[in-house]
Parts: sequence; C-alpha cells; structure tokens
Amino acid sequence: MRKTLALLSLLLFTGAAWAEPLRITALGDSLVQGYGLPQGQGLVPQLERWMIENGAEVTLQNAGVSGDTTAGGAERAEWTLSDNPDGLIVLLGGNDMLRGLDPQEARGNLGQILQTAQDKGIAVLLIGMKAPRNYGPEYKQDFDAIYPELAAEYDAVLHPDAFAGIAAEAGNDPAAAQGFMQDDGIHPNARGVALNAAAIGPAALQLVAAIGH
Repeated sequence: MRKTLALLSLLLFTGAAWAEPLRITALGDSLVQGYGLPQGQGLVPQLERWMIENGAEVTLQNAGVSGDTTAGGAERAEWTLSDNPDGLIVLLGGNDMLRGLDPQEARGNLGQILQTAQDKGIAVLLIGMKAPRNYGPEYKQDFDAIYPELAAEYDAVLHPDAFAGIAAEAGNDPAAAQGFMQDDGIHPNARGVALNAAAIGPAALQLVAAIGH
C-alpha cells in the first residue's frame, strides 16, 4: 500500500513538473519593450497569447529596453540569462541600423549574445531586421546577412524579418504600411504588432520544439 501511494505521489509530482509552462525571455529594444503601446498590446504579450492559442504552454518574460543597441544587449545578456530560462528570443539591431553603425559590430555583438545562450544550453530564436535601401546596397547586403549567417553558425531558429507581418499585409504600399505604425513611423501600433506576432509565431513554436529536444 505504501509503495502504491509513493508511486502515485511520484507520478503526480512528475505530472505537475511536466505541466509547468516553458519560460522564454525576449531580449531586445523598444520593439520588445512595447514602446508607445497600451499594457498588454506589446509584442511580448501578443506573441505569448498567440503561442498559447496555438497549443504552446509558455510564459514570455519581457527583457526589452527602449533605445538599446546590440552592444547594450550583449552587455546585459549574462545578467538577463542568470535565471536560466528555457528559451531566448533575440530582437536587436534596429537602433544600430538607425544610427548607421557598422554591420560587423552588430554581428559581433549578436554573436556574443548567442554564444552566451549556447554556453548555458538555452535554445534561441533570432529575429532579423532588414535595412532600408536608402542606406545603399552594400550596407543593406551586409546588414541583412547578419541574421541568417548567425542563425546557421549558432544553430538558432531564424525569423528573418521582425516586420514581416506588416509587410505581408501591406504589400508594396507604403501608405498601407503606415496604417499599422505609430505616428513616429518607426514603431508598430497594436494592429501592426498583432500582424508581426502572428508572423513570428510559427518560428516561436519551432523554438518550443527545439527546447523539447
């Protein structure tokens, strides 16, 4: 009888442990932090809701800092991962690009973040940014290449464009795209975030699968 109760207790404890949602930290800039948006409408809460609605048991932690560059993210990566989350989402590089910083510097900083996660055995989803054409073809080529190259090097899940949801909805119409942006023309509004979160969602589910392995 005692053995049976002990076995049942063990099974219940194990089941409860399995039921714990995965903890995923999102490291990034204002796009992650939720700049200019009502509470609950930023990328982190909207992506968390999308993932849960699509069968994932997760909680997303917001480690976004407005104005952060890849250098800032690299400086706080170790501290951000000190609680050993199950997974990491990285969305950085937009501020580097807006300041016209050297793509190789951004690549090195992002590589440092991915290396920190890899050393801790934490699976990563890397979300890319696309440089606008007015920076020139060479800058755009070098900047856009950062994300797929690093994802391949560090075996990270890749979502190539943080604004893919808006781009798919608006097509090549800049006026239509502005309808999903805040007045500054840089940050998405709540509707734009919803589109981007849904576009990121399948890659986020790949991250969950990678954690499971």
